Amino acid sequence: MTGSAIKAYFDNSATTRPLDEVIAHMSWVSHEIFGNPSSLHSLGMEAEKLLIKSRKAAARALEADPGCICFTSGGTEANHIALQGYLAANRRKGRKVLFSSVEHPSVLNQAGMLGALGYQVEFIRSGIDGKILTDHLDALLDSDTALVSVMSVNNETGAIQPLDEIADCCRRKNTQTVLHVDAVQSFGKIPVKPQQQGIQLLTASGHKIHGPKGSGLLYIAEGIHVSPLMAGGGQESGIRPGTENVPALSGMGMAIEKAMEGIRLAYRHVDGLHRRIRDEVSCIPGCIIISPEDASPYILSISFPALKAEVILHKLESRGIFVSTGSACHSRRKNRSHVLQAMGLKPAVIDGTIRISLSYMNTLEEAAELVSALKTICGGK
Repeated sequence: MTGSAIKAYFDNSATTRPLDEVIAHMSWVSHEIFGNPSSLHSLGMEAEKLLIKSRKAAARALEADPGCICFTSGGTEANHIALQGYLAANRRKGRKVLFSSVEHPSVLNQAGMLGALGYQVEFIRSGIDGKILTDHLDALLDSDTALVSVMSVNNETGAIQPLDEIADCCRRKNTQTVLHVDAVQSFGKIPVKPQQQGIQLLTASGHKIHGPKGSGLLYIAEGIHVSPLMAGGGQESGIRPGTENVPALSGMGMAIEKAMEGIRLAYRHVDGLHRRIRDEVSCIPGCIIISPEDASPYILSISFPALKAEVILHKLESRGIFVSTGSACHSRRKNRSHVLQAMGLKPAVIDGTIRISLSYMNTLEEAAELVSALKTICGGK
């Protein structure tokens, strides 16, 4: 199906449509500023200037120093560098690592790798609202806890984790414990301020904010040491060697600037769409709203236990409307969502769950089209 046949795209948590100006800028960079940013000649220096500009844009968005920003190929790589790179550089900080039970697979699936390295990995339970139980975190934290990893906004339900409370808990139980936050679903949409919030490591991705795929970043607080996972030429302060993808990273910088310029207006617009869709689909017989009331407005998870999510998805697609059945990073598998299982939901509810994820590009007309289609497909009207 081509773009012209798409009536409404509601899978923005999987990826967003790149801004036209970002695409044009990346094309220009690829054609005109194609030098290696490590080269000493003028073409290389021009490429380096673009990286510096993007690094400053990312730093402003996080209210951080540009020197704290390490560019990566995306959120998954950033999560690996954050966790494994930090632990490799700080072997004496402890042998215990805590993950929330509702993390993204790029974090959760590192548990086995870390276990093989001799780390004790434990999982923080979550409640029915998808937020971690801070009492359980408090009980798990001890003097041997090196690192805690919690995502800021859940990619399946939109649940917003209480980061300030989590950071306070870490400081109170062990001042040496480092907090890593996967901010892929919040960066550029909901303000995240790692220095103020007590976050030492934070990951973000460009293609979730109308930037290009293949671009991401890792914020590393001053004084935090991270080892590279690969040997190479020493790019990105030696943490992520390899020639930087200047077109993608420059495009991400432009997307960050655009996102931050309109972050408040975008939030209000998306919140209005979210509320309208939520209110109207809740009236469809059998519909269960999974996302908590205070979830990020950018994500709405709903279930129709009498139907299979795949059936709903394809019937919507036949109408030119696109949603997902959960995380795009593992939605092709037949396994039930670990997030929804951790929340204690019944199998029929999990199997009937679809995710509606919004962008400021979505319109009221598209929201109405989606609701009308769901009423027909799931409500028999």
